[in-house]
Amino acid sequence: MTSLPWLEQNHLWFPPAEQALDDPDGLLALGGDLSTKRLILAYRSGIFPWFSDDQPILWWSPNPRCVLFPEEIHVSRSLRRTLNSGYFSITADQTFSRVIRLCANTRAEGTWITQDMIDSYGQLHKQGVAHSIEAWNPRGELVGGMYGLAIGRCFFGESMFSLETNASKVLMVHLANQLREWGYRIMDCQVESGHLIRMGARCIPRSEFLSILRTCVDSTPEHQHWDFQWQWPGREV
Repeated sequence: MTSLPWLEQNHLWFPPAEQALDDPDGLLALGGDLSTKRLILAYRSGIFPWFSDDQPILWWSPNPRCVLFPEEIHVSRSLRRTLNSGYFSITADQTFSRVIRLCANTRAEGTWITQDMIDSYGQLHKQGVAHSIEAWNPRGELVGGMYGLAIGRCFFGESMFSLETNASKVLMVHLANQLREWGYRIMDCQVESGHLIRMGARCIPRSEFLSILRTCVDSTPEHQHWDFQWQWPGREV
């Protein structure tokens, strides 16, 4: 780890993502800060922060990269029944701070979402870069959520939580369909999980991921205002 580049706070820079280590997979650099400018530069470059309170800031760009192309979202028969029931209501940007804190506090294995990260992503939300997606049950209780960054035609998912069965799956379907409708190219999932793969995500080489970013982070989506409710059924999936 000592041979990795150390980022200075007064120098807004990252080494190329291709220089990340193979073991641990994707570790690229240490240090720097969580300023909004640095975070935006990181995501535009295929890099994200992931660290614990007792560590310096660690920056990652794994290879391969887990992504979901919005048109490839998978809806199982049972999930379609849940969607058709209308049990969950899905909204966007209604309660960003609650979503990010629940993402931090509901993980049994602990969290990398430190207070500094909560503060920084909160600032990105105020700037219109970070967004939350919420799932509500019929009693009006927040039972699922996700947050991430929208840059160009790329959505970079950061974390999600689910307090009721299928809540996170339902919001992912709604989000993927809306991103497709708006002309987004990709949803970055960062690291593979069984849940994501079952939803249609797949792993692609980092080189392919970076090529997509170069094409899409500077292009403008069809729609940039996220403050509204989604209804189901919507587009055929």
